[in-house]
Amino acid sequence: MKNDDKIELFEKMPITKAIAKLAIPTILSSLVMVVYNLADTYFVGMLNDPIQNAAVTYAAPVLLAFNAVNNLFGVGSSSLMSRSLGSKNYKMVSQTSSIGFYCALFFSIVIALFATIFQTPLIQMLGADQSTFQATLEYMKWTVMCGAVPAILNVVLAYMVRSEGASLHASIGTMSGCLLNIILDPLFILPNFLNMGAAGAGLATFLSNCVACIYFFILIRIKKDNTYVSLSPKLFSFNKKILISIFSVGIPASIQNLLNVTGMTILNNLASGYGTDAIAAIGITYKINMVPTQIAMGLSQGIMPLISYCFACKNIDRMKSCIVTALKICITFALSISLIYFIKSDFFIQLFMNNKSIITYGSKFLKGYCLGITFLTIDFLFVGVYQAIGNGKLSLGFAIARKIVLEIPALILLDYLFPLYGLCYAQFVAEFILAITAFIVIKRLFKKLYQENQIEAS
Repeated sequence: MKNDDKIELFEKMPITKAIAKLAIPTILSSLVMVVYNLADTYFVGMLNDPIQNAAVTYAAPVLLAFNAVNNLFGVGSSSLMSRSLGSKNYKMVSQTSSIGFYCALFFSIVIALFATIFQTPLIQMLGADQSTFQATLEYMKWTVMCGAVPAILNVVLAYMVRSEGASLHASIGTMSGCLLNIILDPLFILPNFLNMGAAGAGLATFLSNCVACIYFFILIRIKKDNTYVSLSPKLFSFNKKILISIFSVGIPASIQNLLNVTGMTILNNLASGYGTDAIAAIGITYKINMVPTQIAMGLSQGIMPLISYCFACKNIDRMKSCIVTALKICITFALSISLIYFIKSDFFIQLFMNNKSIITYGSKFLKGYCLGITFLTIDFLFVGVYQAIGNGKLSLGFAIARKIVLEIPALILLDYLFPLYGLCYAQFVAEFILAITAFIVIKRLFKKLYQENQIEAS
């Protein structure tokens, strides 16, 4: 197998060009994913029915829970795969991909079965009441009970393909499903077509994820002689070394997403006490806030293979240059979009639902979220660094600090002090404190890495 392209990208290419090659397709994919996530809210919002819109909002924590499996076997496997490439252990790359894939398949089936068996208590726990229960159930039938397997596998496969530096192929796979979803949404949701409401949004999501999975299966089959990614059952085993390496990165990443689900569930439950309009406005604001969030994640995920590779082959200068360049991009982007959101908050909310009450709520929510966007993007980048180098303890520490120590208590306290509107400032409080901590930690990390290199050189 030829490795010239991989060596050129990871070891020789100028850092700005390497970041662009890895991150731009991932960011574009993230942008399309944002549009894809906004599409459900937008087209359901066109029905001007807060109950249908609230149904999509209530189901969101369960869809976020998919990311726990995505991160466990996607982030965990891809980090080890990139580090194995850097240390030239190509057999471990293939074994890791097979183990990660079949574990993800098993857990996605478990999630689908759990949601089917315990659907009533689950939906009630998410905060849905009698008026929104049925709409939430119909949406979740397609997105969770039928859709968990393709939704999880297509993301895990994208991580694995990206781990070798094939960022463009990974993004094409992700975007193919997203674009199909955007096309199908109006056909399934709107009254002048199939008129399925929230259920139609769920069906469109299910079909689009199936298409993305098929793309990755075909891609890996076609590239079998030019990739170390393997889905062969023969390579699957309970290899202790590989599983520990996957879990050391994947479990903290999963816990982080499970805590995100917990935080969002608490937010929805607190907001639901203020009525359906408030919960619908929270849902719309959350989706709008996904634009900077997903772009920051796209940049972080895009550069992870490069950071992992440089770390494994002990090229600390190149690794540091990559992080500094990415940080400059993050801050510039985040400040710009925060300003736009703050000035045009009414406009962005009105794009999704032309309801005076929801626009009033939503514009105030969005202004509050604006304050935290810059710090959120910084934190995402640094957590991506910890995952890339296989430091699960640091990423777990940040996950616990973000939600349990900072954001969830802030949600409860700020809602008590400033009813309803205090909820949207909890993110700012948590991410601001976390960003300061992240700079201190990353500075110490590089000091340690340089000292280790000096000791080895001497």
